[in-house]
Amino acid sequence: MSEVLILVDAVDGKVAKSTGELATYAKAIGKVNAVLFDEALVPQLSAYAIDNVIICKGIDVTKFSPAPIAQSLAQIAKSKSAAAVLITSSAKGKEIAGRLAVITESGIITDASAIDSELITTQLVFGGSTTVHAAVTHGISIVTLRSNSIEPLAGSATPTTEEFVPKISDLAKLAVVTSTEPAAKGGRPELTEASIVISGGRGTNGDFKPVEAFADILGAAVGASRAATDAGWYPHTHQVGQTGKTVSPQLYVACGISGAIQHRAGMQTSKMIVAINKDAEAPIFELADYGVIGDLFNVLPQATAAIAAKRA
Repeated sequence: MSEVLILVDAVDGKVAKSTGELATYAKAIGKVNAVLFDEALVPQLSAYAIDNVIICKGIDVTKFSPAPIAQSLAQIAKSKSAAAVLITSSAKGKEIAGRLAVITESGIITDASAIDSELITTQLVFGGSTTVHAAVTHGISIVTLRSNSIEPLAGSATPTTEEFVPKISDLAKLAVVTSTEPAAKGGRPELTEASIVISGGRGTNGDFKPVEAFADILGAAVGASRAATDAGWYPHTHQVGQTGKTVSPQLYVACGISGAIQHRAGMQTSKMIVAINKDAEAPIFELADYGVIGDLFNVLPQATAAIAAKRA
């Protein structure tokens, strides 16, 4: 059976749902080994389809750049003769994957939306206009996978655990983290983890209140187009698109967003897409499963009120 490594992704001391997604893909390939650097997270991993947990000891990775993590993964991959290493496709995850590819002299595929038992990945490229199936042909298959691309399998047994003490070079410790400041968080779900995302664009004219109200009634995250964030209407941390965050929720509602390729690249793998735009010729309607031609300032309040009445 092939050995597969997944890097545990955690936010605020909690294992992220994306870890379960990585484990689900890895399970179809072989034995799932979850690598982590915080032993306190181990009990949470029993919720997912993980066979073995590898706890890295002797290095506080929060003090350094991702270099020590990449070196640790490289050493574990060698010791396990791993066939693949799967990592969440975040900015940090892609940096780790890139460093790991250099260390192991392996091929790398980023932003994949799926990987099968034969290590063949699926990607959407050129702004989402083309679907590509690819595989690494040299070294270990190093792949970063988009969040919300698959429903995580539940764990059926408590995983075994083992400890690993990596040898970290002095070179990997040259970049030191001097301070950190947590991002401001509200009561809404994390954008890349949310099952529902409501996004606003140029059509909001800077007023996101109807978008936020609709998101809150659905328990959804709020996103924004590049036009909205560049105009200063919404924080850049909420930007969805090629130069922002990539989301794949069960439901994506685009409000007042034209549907430029830049934005589509960040959300078109959503399972269900609803577009609200008063321009009947907006490109977003070509992608949408359902479209509403109308002013979001009329449509959203009515939708919010209807959902509230239904729940009452």
